[in-house]
Amino acid sequence: MLDIYGIKNCNTVKKALDWMNENQIAYTFHDYKKEPATLKKLEAWEKSVGWEKLVNKKGTTWKKLSPEEQAKVIDSDSANQVLLSNNSMIKRPVIELKNDIILGFDETIYQEKLAK
Repeated sequence: MLDIYGIKNCNTVKKALDWMNENQIAYTFHDYKKEPATLKKLEAWEKSVGWEKLVNKKGTTWKKLSPEEQAKVIDSDSANQVLLSNNSMIKRPVIELKNDIILGFDETIYQEKLAK
């Protein structure tokens, strides 16, 4: 069973969950609003994809930060501080595989890594 992290009302998360359901892939969904991401979780994901990919700079939460706050996000420590206080800034969804993670929704990647 996969673990999927995100926000239930996010359109990208909805697409991912719909795809999982259509393809009958079992998963457990972790909603950041009810179950915030932890530093341990962020550090594990960063080992797989790097901190830069976890920070969703296209979202409204990032855009609400001042240019000064954005400029302070320069490494994993500073990114983690911002992501822990703003879980909605984490790229969504995060799908945990055994030795990898998938960020966002990409049907081609899902077919490749998840379809049976």
